[in-house]
Order: sequence, then C-alpha cells, then structure tokens
Amino acid sequence: MSIRFALILAGGKGNHLSVLSIERAKAAVPFGGFYRLIDFPLSNCINSGIYDVGILTQYQPRSLIEHIGVGRPWDMDRKKGGIELLQPYLGKTVGGWYRGTGDAVYQNLNIIKRKKLDHLLVLSGDHAYMMDYNSLMDYHLDNDADVTLVVTRVKTEDRSRFGILEIDGKNQVIGFEEKPSQPKTNIAFMGIYIFRLEFLNECLQKNVQESKYDLVNNVIIENLNSIKIQAFFFDGCWFDTGTIKAYWEANMHLLEPLPCFNLYDPNWVIYTNRSQNPPAKIGKGALVQSSIIGEGTVIHGEVIHSVVFPGAVIEKNVKIYDSIIFNDSIIKAGSVVERSILDKNVIVGEDSIIGAGDDYTPNRLRPDILSWGVNLVGKNSQIPLHSIIPRNCLIGINVPTSRFGKITELKSGSVIMG
Repeated sequence: MSIRFALILAGGKGNHLSVLSIERAKAAVPFGGFYRLIDFPLSNCINSGIYDVGILTQYQPRSLIEHIGVGRPWDMDRKKGGIELLQPYLGKTVGGWYRGTGDAVYQNLNIIKRKKLDHLLVLSGDHAYMMDYNSLMDYHLDNDADVTLVVTRVKTEDRSRFGILEIDGKNQVIGFEEKPSQPKTNIAFMGIYIFRLEFLNECLQKNVQESKYDLVNNVIIENLNSIKIQAFFFDGCWFDTGTIKAYWEANMHLLEPLPCFNLYDPNWVIYTNRSQNPPAKIGKGALVQSSIIGEGTVIHGEVIHSVVFPGAVIEKNVKIYDSIIFNDSIIKAGSVVERSILDKNVIVGEDSIIGAGDDYTPNRLRPDILSWGVNLVGKNSQIPLHSIIPRNCLIGINVPTSRFGKITELKSGSVIMG
C-alpha cells in the first residue's frame, strides 16, 4: 500500500536551542549551510511519492511559513494534495492553542478523515535524516500493528535525551520510558509513527475528554499493554538536533570526508526554498579547508572545518575554525572565530576573538547547554571591535555594541542579552 498523506509536527519551541529558536520554530532552524530542518521530512515525503502533506505549526510560525510558501520547491504547489499549513484556530466545538502533540492531531481529525485513510503517518519536523517511508508502511501492514514506531540505536551518553524502548524477539514494543534517568536499552524513538487511524481516532477522542494531550505518554505508553506496537529499526544516519551540542556535532559531521549523511546523492535529493544568491567568491590569499560554503559567500580570510551559510562575508586576516556562521553575517578584518555558532546578520567587529583560552566555566544562565566550550551569538547582534569572548558565552538576539559598555574582554560563561 502506498502512503497518500503525511502529517508533520512542526510547532515545537526548542528551548534547548536557546537563541537559535527564540524567533523561529525549531523546524525552521538552518542546517548544513543550505537547508532548514523541515526540508528533510518534506523531501523524504517527495522521494517516497507522498505529495499530500499537512504541517502542524504553532510556535513562531512566520519563518516556517515564509520558507514553505505554497510548497513549490518540493513540487507541492498542486490543486489536489500539496502542502497545507495547519495552524491553531477557534471553532464552535474545537480550537485554541495546541496543548500537546496529541491535541494537535485531534484538532485536525476532520481534515484527516476527509483523506479517507486507514493508516496515518506522523513525522517530526525537526530531525535530519533520509528515509523511504514506503518500507515503513509495508512493515506496519505486514505486522498488522496498531502503531509502528521508528527506532534507532543511540550512543550510551545520549540515551537520556530520548524515549527509550524495550522490545521482544519479534520487535514488538514491551516497554517505553520517556527520557529516563536510568535507560534500560539504547533503542531510541525517532519521533516517526504510523497509526491505525481507527485506533488513533478512538484514543484521541477519549484522551481529550480526560485532558490528556500527548501522543507518546497518552497514546503510546498508556496503551502499551492493550494494543500491538511494533518497532521498525532505521539503520541510516539520523540527527535529532534538539540541543546546541547535538546541533553543532551534526553540522560538523557533514564535514567528514565520507559522512554517513550523503547530501550529494542524486537519487535522494533534499529540496529547499533557496534564496537567489550569486556564486560564492574566494578572494586572493584566502584559504578554505574541510568546509561547507553557501552561495553568495565572500571569503578573503581562512575558513577551516566550518559551515558557512549563504551571504556571509569573511574579511581579510579573519580565521574561522570549527564554527557555524549563519546567513549574511559579517566577520570583519583581523578577527578570529573558533568553536562558535553565529546566527543571521551578526557583525563581528575588527580584531575580535570569539572562542579564546582554556577556561571552560559553564554559562551562568544556561549551564545545561553551554558547558563544553562553544559560544552562541543570536541574530542581528553586533560584537564591538577588539572584543575577547572566551568560552561558553551567550550573546542574545538584537544585542547592539552599546550593551557591552566599556567591557572588551568577557569572562567565560558570560551572558549579554538585548
């Protein structure tokens, strides 16, 4: 059976991405020097032959809506099917803010029912991976499951970030703990479901009456012993970029000589709404190694093992190492940026250093995400000339040079907000 419709959950806030997701939905966060995270599940749908997609949005939807538009980059500007953005609304019997993933699906059951489906594919909008969903549907049907969950094996140190499953010899799910402190296995849920729609409809109707609004806790875990839930193992490369460290590591992985994540596969293209930029320009005396360079970038300095998005300007005598530079940022002459993430339209003043020294004092505001040496600079912020920003520092969005006052050298773990 081919899949005719998919529902993508793209309303997440992304608290662990800090300033990267203050003014954009998590699914709209840029990735890989060219894309947004939403591009991956959308492109997987197209490559799987699914041309009818509903996208559930809520938190800071503007950047996501502008990026998706009418769906033309994914060949979804169609009279039948195509992309439909499903935002919260007010109605006579249902409506209001989505109170959870289950409630988001519930509030759109009328649209889903019009598709006349027997099974519903539900995807997360903020993960990067390449997957043919048809093999998943075949597995779901062959096992006559009420729910099939896509899973993968994760590193020991990452297990507490995910929903962790226990399975039997037939890959049937017999245990599920959401972000456990003492994980029993390394089998992690990837946020991809296929539901038998009759079961899902009955469960959501009952849950909403009982003020239960979550797909994992109230549909999966609470029904673990009463329905058949199968685990489908995905053996490809998958990135959940839900933390700053995971996001940085995923981008750095793309710079490896042979990454498991092949963005250059002509048989599985990742589509995006690309801006109209001229070609990248590498100036005389510039040096670029092991890096991804976006269109319209102008480089006169050194870029080593870094991801640079379109429109960025790297002036003379600048050195960029192990960093991610978002669109249209300007690194002025003589500056050094090491192991840092700079959001869009950041200006770094002349002869500044971002990422200095070996003091790894955790960030005083967000020690949970900035304790391992990376600095984070929010969009539209300006770093004064001759500044020294050591490690684990957080610069908010829209921070002008005046917010730094007379301080040109920060302490590790410092915070400056707009």
